[in-house]
Amino acid sequence: MANQFEDNFHRKFYYLRLSVTDVCNFKCTYCLPDGYQPAERKKPSFLTLDEIERVTGAFADCGTTKVRITGGEPSLRRDFTDIIRTVASQPGISKVATTTNGYRMAKHVGEWRDAGLTHINVSVDSLDPKMFYQITGENMFHQVMAGIDAAFEAGFEQVKINTVLLKDLNSQELPKFLDWIKTRPIQLRFIELMQTGEMNDLFNNHHVSGVSIRNHLIANGWLLKIRSNNDGPAQVFCHPDYQGEIGLIMPYEKDFCQSCNRLRISANGKLHLCLFGDHGVDLRDLLEADEQRTALIDRIQSGLQQKAVGHFLDDGNSGMTPHLASIGG
Repeated sequence: MANQFEDNFHRKFYYLRLSVTDVCNFKCTYCLPDGYQPAERKKPSFLTLDEIERVTGAFADCGTTKVRITGGEPSLRRDFTDIIRTVASQPGISKVATTTNGYRMAKHVGEWRDAGLTHINVSVDSLDPKMFYQITGENMFHQVMAGIDAAFEAGFEQVKINTVLLKDLNSQELPKFLDWIKTRPIQLRFIELMQTGEMNDLFNNHHVSGVSIRNHLIANGWLLKIRSNNDGPAQVFCHPDYQGEIGLIMPYEKDFCQSCNRLRISANGKLHLCLFGDHGVDLRDLLEADEQRTALIDRIQSGLQQKAVGHFLDDGNSGMTPHLASIGG
C-alpha cells in the first residue's frame, strides 16, 4: 500500500465522496429550486466506469476504506449498479455507501446490495406528503417510503435519513420524526441549512441551528456516540428507549473541520479538497490508463498540501456549492 493520504495538518483521509453525475430529477428548494440546468448545451461528460475504477483504486491504495457514491442523483446513471460493483471490488474498500433521493429504491435497492452497497442514505425532508412535495417539488413521498421499507427487506441493518432543517417548514416535525425512529433502525440526520451564494433569502428566512435540537436531545437522555475514523461529520446520539439514532450535522460549529477525513471527486474528475472549496485539482488526464496510478497518487498527495485548515462558510464563501445546502455523508 502507498502512503496514507495526509494533509499539512496531519489529517488522514479514510473517506472519499465520489460524484458520478450532476443531474438530479428533484427540485428541492434549498438545492435546485429550478431543477437541474446543464451548464453547457453539449452533453456532460461524467466519469466512465474505467475512470471510476482507477480513481477509487488509487484512493484504496492510500488508505481510504469508505467510498460514498453521490450525485446529483446517482441512481440516474444507467450503470449505477455496475458503479457500485466496481467500487466494492477495490481491495481495502470496506464500506460502499450512496446518498439518494430514494425514488428508485423500491425497485432496485436489492440489486444494489447484491452488487456490494453496504450503507445507504436517503433524503427525506418531511414525513408529511404535502410538505415533502412543497420542499422537493416532486410528489414521490410514498415511493420513497416504499424504498426505505425495501432497503430493510433487502437486508440493510440501518438506513440513514438526511433531513435539511427548515424553519417554519419542517422544523416542527421533530416529535413525528422521533416517533418514526422509535421502533425502526433509522439514523435520522438533521442537517443545518447553509448560506450559499444564490440562496441568501432562503437562509435568512429558514435557517435553524442544530444546537437547539442537541440541547433537547441531551435533556431527554440521548447520549453522544464515539466516532470511527471513516465516519462522516455527524454528531450521533443514541437512546436506550429508541431503536433509531439521531445525527446532527452543524457546519457552523466551532472545530467542525478539525476531524475532516473526507475528500471529494466531482463527476467530471476534479479533486476537491473541501466541499466548499472553489479550487479543483484536475485528475482526468491521469485516469486514462492503469499505468498512470503512481502519477495519479502523486498529484492527489501534492494537492493535499493546499488543503486549508477549515472552510470559509462564516465569511459567506460557499465555494463550489452555490446550490448545495447539505453535506450529509
